[in-house]
Amino acid sequence: MSKRDGHLARSAARLAAVQALFQMELADQDAETVIPDFIETRLGKEIEGVHYPPADERIFTDIVSGSVEQQTGIDGALDRCLPEDWPLHRIDSIMRALLRAAAFEILFRHQVPVRVALNEYTDIAHAFLDEREAGMANGILNRLARQARPDDFSGPAASDGAL
Repeated sequence: MSKRDGHLARSAARLAAVQALFQMELADQDAETVIPDFIETRLGKEIEGVHYPPADERIFTDIVSGSVEQQTGIDGALDRCLPEDWPLHRIDSIMRALLRAAAFEILFRHQVPVRVALNEYTDIAHAFLDEREAGMANGILNRLARQARPDDFSGPAASDGAL
């Protein structure tokens, strides 16, 4: 797999993880149901004329299962980055799914440079949300990242060499 293909597979895994977390909340499904369903029927497949790019299944599974396993801590960390009068449960479910996936990577996947996670999830936010909401998501994630991994902001810009 080329470096570009690896980058695309990681990006596709993150996008699919956000979609899976959204589906889990919307349809009240668990990770044990949604993860194999996505792997078998969506990742790298064509559905109703929409081609889903091949995704790194390991990263996809790690983000979805980790986001679920660590949800209480993730939600608490996100709530601390939000205005007091706007807690996480008031946020739209697609943005909540995106914030949880990104927060999992920022808080628990330290092998991923924080700037890579921020860039990836900002791109995903722009795909699903309007400009104002994408900016809000970016601000929340930047605040979380600076609180959780301040040392990652003092060095040179990150590259996407991470898994």
